Amino acid sequence: MTKAPLRVAIIIASTREGRFGPTVGDWFAEQARQREDLIVDVVDVADEPPPSALGAKASERFARVTATLREADAFVVVTCEYNHSFPGTLKNLIDTHFHEWRAKPVAFVSYGGLAGGLRAVEHLRAVFAELHAVTVRDTVSFHSPWNWFGGDGRPNDPEGASAAAKGMLDQLAWWGHALRDARAVRPYGS
Repeated sequence: MTKAPLRVAIIIASTREGRFGPTVGDWFAEQARQREDLIVDVVDVADEPPPSALGAKASERFARVTATLREADAFVVVTCEYNHSFPGTLKNLIDTHFHEWRAKPVAFVSYGGLAGGLRAVEHLRAVFAELHAVTVRDTVSFHSPWNWFGGDGRPNDPEGASAAAKGMLDQLAWWGHALRDARAVRPYGS
């Protein structure tokens, strides 16, 4: 059993102009970086080219993202809700990778209108199950996030938001260590 910190890839899913994702994602990454048991990498889908993009720069960036996902022990998807589901660009990122997700835990931070992005999370749970990933139960969710966050990019209720993030990260860390140890003893699948 290894005590080395878990490498966590935080994926910011929104790509729309004027998006709120970086506000939520930056806050969450800050929460995760406060923990000594985690090493945090951030993947912003808006910065990543689709795999069909032409050119050496696009190929290099795609290869970097693939390496980040492969090296991660766990994932946190920060997602908005578009039309009662998650963004198509996130689906593209997920579908262009397969082995990178296998036998690793995935947690969710969601935001949106009245549902707080939870419908997107429920759709993502089914997608990640198909990829042999394990999703953690607790989710950090912001209903109408533009009312939750101040102009400084921090939640108006920092204690409540931080407590929710801590609880979810505790679950993610448990699964992350358990699955990393299991993969070291017996590689998953064939």
